[in-house]
Amino acid sequence: MSNVPLLDLKAQFAQIRAEVMPLIEEVCASQRFILGEHVLGLEAQLARYCGSAAGVGVSSGTDALLLALMALGIGVGDEILTTPFTFFATAGTIARVGARPVFCDIDPVSFNLSPTAVREFVERHCSVRNGQLINGVTAGRIAGLMPVHLYGQSADMDPLMDIAKQHNLKVIEDAAQAIGTEYKGVRVGSIGDIGCFSFFPSKNLGAFGDAGLCTTNDADLAESMRVLRVHGGKPKYFHSVIGGNFRIDELQAAVLRVKLKYLDGWTEARQRNAAFYDAAFAAAGLNERLERPQVAKNGRHIFNQYVVRVQKRDELKAFLGEHGVGTEIYYPVPLHLQKCFAYLNHAAGAFPESERAAAQTLALPIYPELQEEQLRTVVDSIAEFYRH
Repeated sequence: MSNVPLLDLKAQFAQIRAEVMPLIEEVCASQRFILGEHVLGLEAQLARYCGSAAGVGVSSGTDALLLALMALGIGVGDEILTTPFTFFATAGTIARVGARPVFCDIDPVSFNLSPTAVREFVERHCSVRNGQLINGVTAGRIAGLMPVHLYGQSADMDPLMDIAKQHNLKVIEDAAQAIGTEYKGVRVGSIGDIGCFSFFPSKNLGAFGDAGLCTTNDADLAESMRVLRVHGGKPKYFHSVIGGNFRIDELQAAVLRVKLKYLDGWTEARQRNAAFYDAAFAAAGLNERLERPQVAKNGRHIFNQYVVRVQKRDELKAFLGEHGVGTEIYYPVPLHLQKCFAYLNHAAGAFPESERAAAQTLALPIYPELQEEQLRTVVDSIAEFYRH
Protein backbone atom coordinates (compact mmCIF):
# COMPACT_ATOMS: atom_id res chain seq x y z
CA MET A 1 0.00 0.00 0.00
CA SER A 2 1.17 3.54 -0.80
CA ASN A 3 1.35 6.34 1.75
CA VAL A 4 -1.48 8.86 1.51
CA PRO A 5 -0.79 12.21 3.17
CA LEU A 6 -3.71 14.39 4.22
CA LEU A 7 -2.40 17.03 1.80
CA ASP A 8 0.45 17.23 -0.70
CA LEU A 9 1.12 20.80 -1.81
CA LYS A 10 4.36 19.83 -3.55
CA ALA A 11 2.37 18.08 -6.29
CA GLN A 12 0.35 21.25 -6.86
CA PHE A 13 3.47 23.43 -6.93
CA ALA A 14 5.05 21.21 -9.59
CA GLN A 15 2.03 21.93 -11.80
CA ILE A 16 2.26 25.73 -11.54
CA ARG A 17 5.97 26.30 -10.88
CA ALA A 18 6.79 27.44 -14.42
CA GLU A 19 4.16 30.18 -14.20
CA VAL A 20 4.61 31.25 -10.60
CA MET A 21 8.39 31.64 -10.35
CA PRO A 22 8.78 34.25 -13.14
CA LEU A 23 5.98 36.32 -11.55
CA ILE A 24 7.68 36.20 -8.18
CA GLU A 25 10.91 37.35 -9.81
CA GLU A 26 9.00 40.11 -11.59
CA VAL A 27 7.57 41.41 -8.30
CA CYS A 28 11.01 41.20 -6.68
CA ALA A 29 12.58 43.12 -9.56
CA SER A 30 9.92 45.83 -9.30
CA GLN A 31 10.37 46.07 -5.49
CA ARG A 32 6.68 47.04 -5.36
CA PHE A 33 5.57 44.78 -2.50
CA ILE A 34 2.58 46.66 -1.06
CA LEU A 35 -0.79 47.18 -2.83
CA GLY A 36 0.54 46.97 -6.37
CA GLU A 37 -1.01 45.96 -9.68
CA HIS A 38 -1.31 42.28 -8.73
CA VAL A 39 -3.40 43.18 -5.68
CA LEU A 40 -5.73 45.31 -7.80
CA GLY A 41 -5.94 42.61 -10.45
CA LEU A 42 -6.61 39.84 -7.96
CA GLU A 43 -9.31 41.84 -6.17
CA ALA A 44 -11.16 42.43 -9.44
CA GLN A 45 -10.83 38.79 -10.55
CA LEU A 46 -11.95 37.36 -7.22
CA ALA A 47 -14.89 39.76 -6.95
CA ARG A 48 -16.09 38.48 -10.33
CA TYR A 49 -15.44 34.87 -9.33
CA CYS A 50 -17.45 35.28 -6.13
CA GLY A 51 -20.28 37.17 -7.79
CA SER A 52 -19.65 40.31 -5.77
CA ALA A 53 -19.26 43.95 -6.72
CA ALA A 54 -16.01 44.46 -4.85
CA GLY A 55 -13.12 42.51 -3.35
CA VAL A 56 -10.69 43.81 -0.73
CA GLY A 57 -7.49 41.77 -0.34
CA VAL A 58 -6.34 41.29 3.24
CA SER A 59 -3.59 39.65 5.24
CA SER A 60 -5.45 36.48 6.33
CA GLY A 61 -8.87 34.91 6.66
CA THR A 62 -8.85 35.88 10.34
CA ASP A 63 -8.14 39.50 9.46
CA ALA A 64 -10.93 39.36 6.88
CA LEU A 65 -13.40 38.54 9.67
CA LEU A 66 -11.89 41.19 11.95
CA LEU A 67 -12.01 43.82 9.22
CA ALA A 68 -15.63 42.96 8.38
CA LEU A 69 -16.69 43.38 12.00
CA MET A 70 -14.85 46.70 12.26
CA ALA A 71 -16.34 48.00 9.01
CA LEU A 72 -19.85 47.15 10.24
CA GLY A 73 -19.23 48.96 13.51
CA ILE A 74 -19.56 45.89 15.72
CA GLY A 75 -18.15 46.44 19.19
CA VAL A 76 -18.76 46.53 22.96
CA GLY A 77 -22.36 45.74 23.89
CA ASP A 78 -23.02 43.95 20.59
CA GLU A 79 -23.61 40.23 20.17
CA ILE A 80 -23.16 38.06 17.07
CA LEU A 81 -25.03 34.78 16.54
CA THR A 82 -22.75 32.05 15.22
CA THR A 83 -21.79 28.38 15.44
CA PRO A 84 -19.58 26.73 18.08
CA PHE A 85 -18.42 24.09 15.58
CA THR A 86 -15.88 25.98 13.50
CA PHE A 87 -12.29 27.22 13.44
CA PHE A 88 -11.39 29.46 16.38
CA ALA A 89 -11.20 32.69 14.34
CA THR A 90 -14.97 32.79 13.84
CA ALA A 91 -15.71 33.54 17.49
CA GLY A 92 -12.23 34.81 18.31
CA THR A 93 -12.60 37.87 16.07
CA ILE A 94 -16.03 38.65 17.55
CA ALA A 95 -14.47 38.71 21.01
CA ARG A 96 -11.48 40.77 19.77
CA VAL A 97 -13.70 43.71 18.76
CA GLY A 98 -15.29 43.64 22.23
CA ALA A 99 -18.49 41.92 21.13
CA ARG A 100 -19.94 38.68 22.48
CA PRO A 101 -20.23 35.47 20.46
CA VAL A 102 -23.65 33.87 20.97
CA PHE A 103 -23.65 30.22 19.94
CA CYS A 104 -26.47 28.28 18.31
CA ASP A 105 -26.18 24.60 17.45
CA ILE A 106 -25.47 23.04 14.06
CA ASP A 107 -27.45 20.96 11.61
CA PRO A 108 -26.17 17.37 12.06
CA VAL A 109 -26.09 16.66 8.32
CA SER A 110 -24.29 19.72 6.94
CA PHE A 111 -22.41 20.63 10.16
CA ASN A 112 -23.43 24.24 9.44
CA LEU A 113 -25.30 26.70 11.66
CA SER A 114 -28.90 25.51 12.08
CA PRO A 115 -31.52 28.13 11.09
CA THR A 116 -33.96 26.32 13.37
CA ALA A 117 -31.59 26.68 16.33
CA VAL A 118 -31.08 30.38 15.55
CA ARG A 119 -34.82 31.04 15.33
CA GLU A 120 -35.46 29.12 18.55
CA PHE A 121 -32.82 31.17 20.36
CA VAL A 122 -34.30 34.44 19.11
CA GLU A 123 -37.87 33.42 20.04
CA ARG A 124 -37.00 32.02 23.48
CA HIS A 125 -34.37 34.43 24.72
CA CYS A 126 -34.73 37.73 22.86
CA SER A 127 -37.14 40.63 22.67
CA VAL A 128 -37.43 43.70 20.47
CA ARG A 129 -36.83 47.06 22.14
CA ASN A 130 -36.75 50.32 20.19
CA GLY A 131 -36.42 48.34 16.98
CA GLN A 132 -33.40 46.37 18.23
CA LEU A 133 -33.14 42.67 19.09
CA ILE A 134 -32.07 42.37 22.74
CA ASN A 135 -30.74 39.23 24.45
CA GLY A 136 -32.89 38.82 27.56
CA VAL A 137 -30.14 36.95 29.41
CA THR A 138 -27.27 39.43 28.88
CA ALA A 139 -29.13 42.61 27.84
CA GLY A 140 -26.74 42.81 24.86
CA ARG A 141 -27.86 43.95 21.41
CA ILE A 142 -27.96 41.17 18.82
CA ALA A 143 -26.27 43.05 15.99
CA GLY A 144 -25.34 40.36 13.51
CA LEU A 145 -25.21 36.82 12.27
CA MET A 146 -22.02 34.98 11.25
CA PRO A 147 -22.81 31.70 9.46
CA VAL A 148 -19.87 29.50 8.43
CA HIS A 149 -19.82 27.60 5.13
CA LEU A 150 -17.99 24.67 6.69
CA TYR A 151 -15.83 22.20 4.74
CA GLY A 152 -16.82 23.83 1.42
CA GLN A 153 -20.62 23.54 1.64
CA SER A 154 -22.94 26.50 2.08
CA ALA A 155 -25.00 27.09 5.18
CA ASP A 156 -28.77 27.21 4.54
CA MET A 157 -28.80 30.92 3.78
CA ASP A 158 -32.43 31.71 2.87
CA PRO A 159 -33.90 31.14 6.34
CA LEU A 160 -30.84 32.76 7.97
CA MET A 161 -31.21 35.84 5.76
CA ASP A 162 -34.95 35.94 6.59
CA ILE A 163 -34.09 36.09 10.29
CA ALA A 164 -31.47 38.77 9.64
CA LYS A 165 -33.87 40.93 7.60
CA GLN A 166 -36.67 40.51 10.14
CA HIS A 167 -34.43 41.82 12.94
CA ASN A 168 -32.13 44.16 10.97
CA LEU A 169 -29.02 42.05 11.63
CA LYS A 170 -25.78 42.42 9.68
CA VAL A 171 -24.63 39.19 8.04
CA ILE A 172 -20.95 38.26 7.78
CA GLU A 173 -20.36 35.05 5.82
CA ASP A 174 -17.36 33.10 7.09
CA ALA A 175 -16.44 31.56 3.74
CA ALA A 176 -12.85 30.72 4.71
CA GLN A 177 -13.29 27.16 3.36
CA ALA A 178 -15.72 28.01 0.59
CA ILE A 179 -14.22 29.84 -2.40
CA GLY A 180 -16.55 28.97 -5.31
CA THR A 181 -19.18 27.28 -3.12
CA GLU A 182 -22.74 27.95 -4.31
CA TYR A 183 -26.14 28.17 -2.64
CA LYS A 184 -29.06 27.85 -5.07
CA GLY A 185 -26.80 28.98 -7.92
CA VAL A 186 -25.36 31.95 -6.03
CA ARG A 187 -21.74 32.11 -4.92
CA VAL A 188 -21.26 32.38 -1.17
CA GLY A 189 -19.70 35.60 0.02
CA SER A 190 -22.15 37.58 -2.12
CA ILE A 191 -25.28 36.79 -0.06
CA GLY A 192 -24.72 38.64 3.22
CA ASP A 193 -23.27 42.10 3.86
CA ILE A 194 -19.63 40.92 3.73
CA GLY A 195 -18.03 37.62 2.73
CA CYS A 196 -14.71 36.57 4.29
CA PHE A 197 -12.27 34.20 2.59
CA SER A 198 -8.98 32.60 3.62
CA PHE A 199 -6.10 31.71 1.32
CA PHE A 200 -4.14 29.76 3.93
CA PRO A 201 -1.87 27.36 1.99
CA SER A 202 -4.04 24.28 2.66
CA LYS A 203 -7.21 25.85 1.24
CA ASN A 204 -8.61 25.03 -2.22
CA LEU A 205 -7.11 28.33 -3.33
CA GLY A 206 -4.01 28.69 -1.17
CA ALA A 207 -1.30 31.35 -1.07
CA PHE A 208 2.37 30.82 -0.25
CA GLY A 209 1.62 31.96 3.30
CA ASP A 210 -1.24 33.91 4.88
CA ALA A 211 -3.71 35.90 2.78
CA GLY A 212 -7.44 36.57 2.64
CA LEU A 213 -10.25 38.56 1.03
CA CYS A 214 -13.42 40.43 1.91
CA THR A 215 -16.22 40.66 -0.66
CA THR A 216 -19.23 42.97 -0.64
CA ASN A 217 -21.89 44.43 -2.91
CA ASP A 218 -21.93 47.69 -0.91
CA ALA A 219 -19.57 50.32 -2.35
CA ASP A 220 -19.44 52.26 0.93
CA LEU A 221 -18.50 49.13 2.89
CA ALA A 222 -15.80 48.31 0.34
CA GLU A 223 -14.30 51.78 0.68
CA SER A 224 -14.49 51.58 4.48
CA MET A 225 -12.58 48.28 4.45
CA ARG A 226 -9.92 49.67 2.10
CA VAL A 227 -9.34 52.55 4.51
CA LEU A 228 -9.43 50.39 7.65
CA ARG A 229 -6.84 47.93 6.24
CA VAL A 230 -4.26 50.76 6.12
CA HIS A 231 -4.68 51.91 9.73
CA GLY A 232 -7.73 53.99 8.86
CA GLY A 233 -5.60 56.52 7.00
CA LYS A 234 -7.07 58.47 4.08
CA PRO A 235 -5.13 60.26 2.76
CA LYS A 236 -1.93 58.73 4.13
CA TYR A 237 -1.06 59.95 7.64
CA PHE A 238 -4.56 61.45 8.14
CA HIS A 239 -6.78 59.22 10.29
CA SER A 240 -10.48 59.80 10.85
CA VAL A 241 -10.91 56.21 12.11
CA ILE A 242 -8.69 53.64 13.83
CA GLY A 243 -7.92 50.69 11.59
CA GLY A 244 -5.18 48.09 11.38
CA ASN A 245 -2.52 46.68 9.09
CA PHE A 246 -4.61 44.19 7.12
CA ARG A 247 -3.10 44.42 3.62
CA ILE A 248 -2.56 41.45 1.35
CA ASP A 249 1.04 41.17 0.07
CA GLU A 250 1.76 41.82 -3.60
CA LEU A 251 3.72 38.54 -3.77
CA GLN A 252 0.75 36.57 -2.46
CA ALA A 253 -1.59 38.30 -4.89
CA ALA A 254 0.69 37.39 -7.81
CA VAL A 255 0.75 33.72 -6.74
CA LEU A 256 -3.03 33.62 -6.26
CA ARG A 257 -3.69 35.08 -9.71
CA VAL A 258 -1.87 32.11 -11.24
CA LYS A 259 -3.62 29.60 -9.03
CA LEU A 260 -7.08 31.08 -9.68
CA LYS A 261 -6.87 29.88 -13.31
CA TYR A 262 -6.62 26.30 -12.06
CA LEU A 263 -9.17 26.52 -9.25
CA ASP A 264 -12.24 25.14 -11.03
CA GLY A 265 -10.23 22.20 -12.37
CA TRP A 266 -8.92 21.46 -8.89
CA THR A 267 -12.44 21.69 -7.48
CA GLU A 268 -13.71 19.23 -10.10
CA ALA A 269 -10.91 16.83 -9.12
CA ARG A 270 -11.92 17.10 -5.45
CA GLN A 271 -15.53 16.40 -6.43
CA ARG A 272 -14.42 13.34 -8.44
CA ASN A 273 -12.42 12.09 -5.45
CA ALA A 274 -15.46 12.58 -3.21
CA ALA A 275 -17.62 10.63 -5.66
CA PHE A 276 -15.03 7.83 -5.70
CA TYR A 277 -15.12 7.65 -1.89
CA ASP A 278 -18.92 7.66 -1.85
CA ALA A 279 -19.16 4.74 -4.27
CA ALA A 280 -16.25 2.80 -2.76
CA PHE A 281 -17.49 3.10 0.84
CA ALA A 282 -20.93 1.89 -0.22
CA ALA A 283 -19.43 -1.01 -2.20
CA ALA A 284 -17.30 -1.97 0.81
CA GLY A 285 -20.42 -2.23 2.96
CA LEU A 286 -19.32 0.58 5.27
CA ASN A 287 -22.58 2.54 5.33
CA GLU A 288 -23.44 1.39 8.86
CA ARG A 289 -20.00 2.37 10.21
CA LEU A 290 -19.39 5.56 8.29
CA GLU A 291 -21.64 8.50 7.34
CA ARG A 292 -20.47 10.21 4.17
CA PRO A 293 -20.84 13.95 3.49
CA GLN A 294 -24.31 14.76 2.19
CA VAL A 295 -24.27 17.30 -0.64
CA ALA A 296 -27.26 19.65 -0.71
CA LYS A 297 -29.18 19.31 -3.97
CA ASN A 298 -29.32 23.07 -4.40
CA GLY A 299 -25.62 23.72 -3.87
CA ARG A 300 -22.06 23.36 -5.13
CA HIS A 301 -19.82 21.63 -2.59
CA ILE A 302 -16.13 22.36 -3.27
CA PHE A 303 -14.84 19.76 -0.74
CA ASN A 304 -12.26 21.87 1.03
CA GLN A 305 -12.48 18.85 3.33
CA TYR A 306 -14.10 15.42 2.98
CA VAL A 307 -15.40 14.81 6.49
CA VAL A 308 -17.01 11.56 7.59
CA ARG A 309 -18.83 10.70 10.81
CA VAL A 310 -17.49 7.37 12.07
CA GLN A 311 -17.69 4.86 14.89
CA LYS A 312 -14.57 4.55 17.10
CA ARG A 313 -13.16 7.75 15.58
CA ASP A 314 -10.01 8.07 17.65
CA GLU A 315 -9.12 4.40 17.22
CA LEU A 316 -9.71 4.66 13.47
CA LYS A 317 -7.51 7.76 13.22
CA ALA A 318 -4.68 5.98 15.05
CA PHE A 319 -5.04 2.87 12.85
CA LEU A 320 -4.96 4.92 9.63
CA GLY A 321 -1.88 6.78 10.85
CA GLU A 322 -0.11 3.48 11.44
CA HIS A 323 -1.00 2.48 7.87
CA GLY A 324 0.32 5.67 6.28
CA VAL A 325 -3.00 7.45 5.76
CA GLY A 326 -3.11 11.07 6.91
CA THR A 327 -6.28 12.37 8.61
CA GLU A 328 -7.32 15.37 10.69
CA ILE A 329 -9.99 16.15 13.28
CA TYR A 330 -11.84 19.41 12.53
CA TYR A 331 -12.59 20.29 15.40
CA PRO A 332 -11.98 18.22 18.56
CA VAL A 333 -13.25 20.83 21.05
CA PRO A 334 -16.25 22.99 20.10
CA LEU A 335 -15.77 26.66 20.87
CA HIS A 336 -18.24 26.84 23.76
CA LEU A 337 -16.02 24.38 25.67
CA GLN A 338 -12.73 26.18 24.97
CA LYS A 339 -11.08 27.52 28.11
CA CYS A 340 -10.89 31.08 26.78
CA PHE A 341 -14.68 31.18 26.37
CA ALA A 342 -15.43 29.94 29.89
CA TYR A 343 -16.84 33.42 30.63
CA LEU A 344 -19.78 32.60 28.35
CA ASN A 345 -20.84 30.01 30.97
CA HIS A 346 -21.63 27.06 28.71
CA ALA A 347 -21.43 23.58 30.20
CA ALA A 348 -20.94 20.30 28.32
CA GLY A 349 -24.26 19.34 26.74
CA ALA A 350 -25.21 22.92 25.83
CA PHE A 351 -24.89 22.28 22.09
CA PRO A 352 -25.25 18.52 21.67
CA GLU A 353 -24.96 18.33 17.87
CA SER A 354 -21.73 20.33 17.88
CA GLU A 355 -20.33 18.14 20.65
CA ARG A 356 -21.37 14.96 18.83
CA ALA A 357 -19.69 16.18 15.63
CA ALA A 358 -16.52 17.03 17.56
CA ALA A 359 -16.43 13.47 18.93
CA GLN A 360 -17.29 11.58 15.73
CA THR A 361 -15.93 13.36 12.65
CA LEU A 362 -12.72 12.72 10.71
CA ALA A 363 -11.33 14.42 7.58
CA LEU A 364 -9.85 12.15 4.91
CA PRO A 365 -7.41 13.08 2.09
CA ILE A 366 -9.30 14.79 -0.75
CA TYR A 367 -6.72 16.99 -2.51
CA PRO A 368 -6.89 17.13 -6.34
CA GLU A 369 -3.65 15.29 -7.13
CA LEU A 370 -4.63 12.05 -5.35
CA GLN A 371 -4.26 8.96 -7.52
CA GLU A 372 -6.90 6.24 -7.64
CA GLU A 373 -4.48 3.83 -5.97
CA GLN A 374 -4.21 6.24 -3.03
CA LEU A 375 -7.98 6.66 -2.77
CA ARG A 376 -8.33 2.89 -2.82
CA THR A 377 -5.73 2.63 -0.03
CA VAL A 378 -7.82 4.92 2.16
CA VAL A 379 -11.00 2.90 1.58
CA ASP A 380 -9.27 -0.47 2.03
CA SER A 381 -7.59 0.68 5.24
CA ILE A 382 -10.89 1.84 6.73
CA ALA A 383 -12.57 -1.40 5.69
CA GLU A 384 -9.76 -3.39 7.30
CA PHE A 385 -10.13 -1.46 10.57
CA TYR A 386 -13.83 -2.26 10.85
CA ARG A 387 -13.34 -5.91 9.86
CA HIS A 388 -11.25 -6.33 12.99
